[in-house]
Amino acid sequence: MIGIIDSGVGGLSVLREIRAQIPDQAIIYIGDNAWCPYGNKSYDEIRERTFALTDFLIDRGAEIIVVACNSATIVAIGALRAHYPLPFIGMEPGVKPAAALTRTGTIGILATEASLAGEKFHHLVAKHARDLHVITRPCPRFVELVEAGILSGQNVEAAIDEYTSDMITADADVIILGCSHYPFLRPALENRLPDQVRFVDTGAAIARRVKQHLLTTPPHSSTEIFTTGPSQNFSRLVELLTPSLKATCSHLPLP
Repeated sequence: MIGIIDSGVGGLSVLREIRAQIPDQAIIYIGDNAWCPYGNKSYDEIRERTFALTDFLIDRGAEIIVVACNSATIVAIGALRAHYPLPFIGMEPGVKPAAALTRTGTIGILATEASLAGEKFHHLVAKHARDLHVITRPCPRFVELVEAGILSGQNVEAAIDEYTSDMITADADVIILGCSHYPFLRPALENRLPDQVRFVDTGAAIARRVKQHLLTTPPHSSTEIFTTGPSQNFSRLVELLTPSLKATCSHLPLP
């Protein structure tokens, strides 16, 4: 069984990639909507929260856990790996593939505040993009829009302009979607930005890494989804964001 943790609905972009590549494995997903977003929370708060969600998934039989939240990966995945015996797969901005794609030498990175402030992020940039012009922008409104189910329209376009205008002015030709929420806005980004701009997100790569692990639970295609927030609203968002996904959605009461 595969467990997935996210601060809200963003990790559904990772879930759909995992389900596409691994159709015969049970998946449990937790969207911690009661505490969304993680990007502006303290490191201690994020670690405590991810530990509580991990305990629930392990009790339900998870053999591998995907931390489908860039902020939680930056802050907590080291502590999770040190504390629990099962494998954890985390998210990180696709700096390496973006560096290989750029032709102008300028890349943009859209991410959360916690991700951009993390030591791991600065290490990725220093390792793979030290000779490039790297422009970073935290994008809190992107998360808010996706969590509200707003994927197009004037508010989305205004947020895109706000977060990407300096990147486009600087001739960035690759933009990293450094939060699992952002792929749901990719169609709007593609419509709004110049044709030569390419986008990098890591959902498919995460799914390939999960697929490499041998799981002992019998084949089963069930998908269970839990939210710490109101389940009715979350069910509506699941249907909007991943309409082909057949899943049950339940409330998970956490303090």
